[in-house]
Amino acid sequence: MLQERPEPDGLPETKGERTRARLLELAIRRFAAEGFRRTSVSDIARDAGLTPAAVYAYFAGKEALFEAAVDADAAALIDDARAASTGGGILDREVDFVGALMQRVEEHPLARRVLAGLEPDAIHRVVRLPSLDAVTAQLADELGAAQRAGDVRADLDPVLIAEGLESIVLALLMAHVQTGEGAEASRATSVVAVLEAALRPPAG
Repeated sequence: MLQERPEPDGLPETKGERTRARLLELAIRRFAAEGFRRTSVSDIARDAGLTPAAVYAYFAGKEALFEAAVDADAAALIDDARAASTGGGILDREVDFVGALMQRVEEHPLARRVLAGLEPDAIHRVVRLPSLDAVTAQLADELGAAQRAGDVRADLDPVLIAEGLESIVLALLMAHVQTGEGAEASRATSVVAVLEAALRPPAG
């Protein structure tokens, strides 16, 4: 089931913003079910009750619409996982975040399709999604704050560590989607051990 993202407080959407959001919702469904090659802009326009020309007013072409739809579905997945990982210290939150991603990816069909390798021409887009850049920047900020609090080693570059963790999380998520493995408790314990060894300041 598609998750609707909440509107920012005090900023009601315009008609154009609502139309764009609706197009993205329909594009996620179409691309997830039929794939990039079998889906046309005309299909999505028809689903929305619009002409193809109206769709092009919001997106430059099918590729731009596909990329925006992937990013929107990935952003919703990330938001869902972040909402489920708010307690504890930074290590606990990141482990909870990874577990929540694995549990909730089935609810985000287009993100899952790309992670499953069913869109080989588009997989390169996963590593440069705005939603992924945003969560990596947020993690870097959290790592910096944890360093100042003494919870993470002070000799680490938080930006580099955040980018490395992004790569690890992507690899785990892709492996989970493609093999059905990775969400079990033993794997979570292994992730905790790696993060503890890499980030925790030495005792004393």
